[in-house]
Amino acid sequence: MPGKSWSDDDNLIAMGEPTAEATALIVGPSREDITYRDSESKKAHRQKNLIQKLDLKDLVPLSISSVGPLFSIAATGGVMAAEAGVWTLPAIFILAFPFIVSSFVFRLLNKHFPHAGASYHWSARVIGRGVSRYQAWILILAYFTSIPPIAIPAGSYTIALIAPQDQSSAILHVSITLFWIIFAAVPLLLGAKPTARITQVFFLIEMIALAAFAIIGVSRLNQISVPIHFGKPPIGGMLIVAVIAATILDGWEIDSYAAEESRKPREHPGLGGIIGAFGALAFYGILYPLMLSETPIKNLANSSDPLAVWATRLIPGHGWAMLLPVLASTAGGLWLTTYILTRALYAMGRENLVHPGFASLNKKHVPHVAIIVTLSLTFAVVLGETFITSLSSFFNLILSAAGFFLLAEFFMDSLTAVVFLAFGHKKLPELSLHPHRHRLLLAFALLSSLIMGALLIAFFFYGPKAIGNGIDQTLAVLMILGLVFTFRTRKKGAGTVIFEGKTV
Repeated sequence: MPGKSWSDDDNLIAMGEPTAEATALIVGPSREDITYRDSESKKAHRQKNLIQKLDLKDLVPLSISSVGPLFSIAATGGVMAAEAGVWTLPAIFILAFPFIVSSFVFRLLNKHFPHAGASYHWSARVIGRGVSRYQAWILILAYFTSIPPIAIPAGSYTIALIAPQDQSSAILHVSITLFWIIFAAVPLLLGAKPTARITQVFFLIEMIALAAFAIIGVSRLNQISVPIHFGKPPIGGMLIVAVIAATILDGWEIDSYAAEESRKPREHPGLGGIIGAFGALAFYGILYPLMLSETPIKNLANSSDPLAVWATRLIPGHGWAMLLPVLASTAGGLWLTTYILTRALYAMGRENLVHPGFASLNKKHVPHVAIIVTLSLTFAVVLGETFITSLSSFFNLILSAAGFFLLAEFFMDSLTAVVFLAFGHKKLPELSLHPHRHRLLLAFALLSSLIMGALLIAFFFYGPKAIGNGIDQTLAVLMILGLVFTFRTRKKGAGTVIFEGKTV
């Protein structure tokens, strides 16, 4: 029916005067449907826009640093080694395939629908606003549960570096963690460009460290190598590792959430993510084989910092040398994960899915309310985990679910891509001028959906063994709360706000 889209309940609100190009990329609704509520709303939208300042050279370091490769190995390598042993790297590559496919999917969706809300916005435009509201809930859970597990180790690594004798001091740990939370707030509140510049410095430290330890590792391989016995693959352990891998392979998608701050929003977002995804995978492809071949698994299993264990073997007596780049990786991951969540909250606030205050911008045109609230809640979680015994185990269960919800977020993105490629893409007006199809990408998106869906189901069977009893019930409750969120925001939504995506 003319004037209808795949999402019949879409009420699109344009940001800025809709150009002919922008209108052509809006599937279904006619130009007349893209309206403001009134002239005051139109003026407010112009004043509240994010500023487009980021280039590709900014987005690529953001994408790789947001993954935090060194931090990811330090934080999860011990658990992975305990669950899958030398099968850890093959288990990571199980999830690497659908995540790499996702990077190409994100690239395609960014070309058509660049938006600060990225994932949840795409589902609104392709499937419908009901699914989109539920995905908004999953997105909030996925990224918020990822932030405290970054902030807490930041304090631990700092103490291990500057005051190893005081590691048992809870007050010291909380104080240093608070320092890193405030430190993370500084670049975020200064704006996207300063955030990118500071990230580039930390990214350089990480790259130099990777190169240095890789060279030392290769040079010492003959002296300290250990026998590797693969044996029978631990299927359950590998499945758990594959889900945990969602926390170490995500982050490259940050450039999608930076679309409204990119100078070329239909060209660079997505492309930076592809480079970031492959770049992060290259980190693991270099470090994991060296670490596993030069360190006994029993020493790595359940270690709080397996990279430090490996570094001690590489440079006896100087394992601390690994702490500085790991800390740089951790700090970058902290503010960049926060960046993703706050841009999503900004987009949701614009549409009244969360409190409209989250859409407020400061003089630097950054969502300061979203940043302050997110980091304040992060510190509250840190305090609860540290000082309130009754809350500690509860928070541990919630935060352990980060990998599950990140995987669920990418699973929903993959389904969005399948629907778009199978049904929606061919409805775009541009196809009448340049007919084309993406058969291979559609096939890969279907396969990725199957893999990620299977891993999500498997987590309910194997998760309690790795994380502890109660994780299944916790996940179920949080997912049901998502239905409540979807229902309660059904009448509150202010319509789907679109972004023109003009090059500046």
